[in-house]
Amino acid sequence: MAKGNRSESSTAGSNSRDVVLDAARTLITSRGYDGMSISDLCAQSGLPPSSIYYHFGNKLGVLAALLERTFHDLHTLFPNPSSFDELAPLERFERWVTGACNALDQRPDYLRLLLAISVGPHKDTETVRNTVRRIRDYAHASWVEALTPVFAPDGGEDDKAFVDQLAVLGRAITDGLSVTNSFDGMSYSAHITPFVALVRSHAEQRGRGSVRDS
Repeated sequence: MAKGNRSESSTAGSNSRDVVLDAARTLITSRGYDGMSISDLCAQSGLPPSSIYYHFGNKLGVLAALLERTFHDLHTLFPNPSSFDELAPLERFERWVTGACNALDQRPDYLRLLLAISVGPHKDTETVRNTVRRIRDYAHASWVEALTPVFAPDGGEDDKAFVDQLAVLGRAITDGLSVTNSFDGMSYSAHITPFVALVRSHAEQRGRGSVRDS
């Protein structure tokens, strides 16, 4: 019986934790981290301050836990470029970026949250900085993995450097699209065609246009 009570208590605790994190995501996305107070979290989540302090210690602990959950969600939600390895390089890239944009359209709050966190003074807190860096490094690595078969299939240093530059651009474009999505209501998916055309044009200029049929 006691074991059952501990299990129920653990489940309730986990649910309360998720409720607080959901509330924090909503508040940070709309107000920024500095505009969120413990009293706001209580009002948004319906839980008392004691529950928030118990699970997270303080407001920064809420932010760190929210970032960790976002990192996990990104892994789950985003397609892996290797999922399309059976396709020719350019088609593989197009399928991957289409899947990524569709995922962002499903949960546009993810990038809004990261951007809101990345520009505040708390960005220099070690826990926040390290977690944001891991999320962004993961995104960058995905872009590199998607672009490498198109531009650097033979692993040349110049080609790899170009892939890295294009991956930075791709990540910057999706960062910017989070603002466009928020203010103008335009979807990420609406920008797939022009970005794929840009990549295809670069591939042709660098003599990689034929990789589509390889």
